[in-house]
Amino acid sequence: MIRVVCDSASDLPQGELDRLGITMVSLNIRFGDEEFVDRVTLSIDDFWRRCAQSRTLPETSAPSPGAFQAAFEAAARDGCTGVIVLALSAALSGTYQSAVVARDAVVDLIDVRVVDTEAVSMAQGLLAIDVAELANDGVSLDELERHALAIRSRVGVVAMLDTLDHLIKGGRVGGAKALLGQVLSVKPLLELRDGIVAEAGRQRTAARAMASIAATAKGHTPLRRLALIHAQSAQVSMLSALVADIDTEFPMLIADMGPTVGTHGGPGLIGLTWLEAAPVNHH
Repeated sequence: MIRVVCDSASDLPQGELDRLGITMVSLNIRFGDEEFVDRVTLSIDDFWRRCAQSRTLPETSAPSPGAFQAAFEAAARDGCTGVIVLALSAALSGTYQSAVVARDAVVDLIDVRVVDTEAVSMAQGLLAIDVAELANDGVSLDELERHALAIRSRVGVVAMLDTLDHLIKGGRVGGAKALLGQVLSVKPLLELRDGIVAEAGRQRTAARAMASIAATAKGHTPLRRLALIHAQSAQVSMLSALVADIDTEFPMLIADMGPTVGTHGGPGLIGLTWLEAAPVNHH
């Protein structure tokens, strides 16, 4: 039995964690001098409520190696023969490094593989789901690691920011300076490129942004998996309708964006993440 571990930046819905037996290790969220554990001592709703009331932006920090080590030791106690960690992009966070330190600490106890998904939010989450379904089918640790490394190049993200406040205050986007001069009616689009978040153009209105996001996802079909992610967005039904005809192997998941990613993206963020279907070999 192989245990799949991911971190809370994946935004995986609780129902999927429960269904697949995935262990989530949480990042930490700090408002001033108050520290919380993502989705453990701070719910998604509480997070957004606090953001609205707080003058300063929350900050996020990677889980400690000890938090990962506890998850690995629990897997060993539960009789698992191995663990595979699907970590948030190492280019965005120290989370991957924490998991590596913890792996080295339990080397005599259990075989742990740590994969840098080069992704975030449900792009990372869809990788974890795909690997966990294989793990539950009895696929070996070596094969799971190979599979995870092979499919990470087939995930994508495109999302619309509803506000620039969080990005500007947080200083997370390299190209944000270019956005600052723009009038506020412009909706910036973001994508994941080589493990980091990059600008993917801008649209005049939310409706145009939704159409652009849907068209981008359709450009990657056929899809194996698709997820709609949002942070209390009013555009969920609009975007859902625009992608209702997408060819995908599994039904679309809708996921609430949690504090880890929400800290940087801000309220109203909405987008799609996907995992492309395996290429067909034509002999």
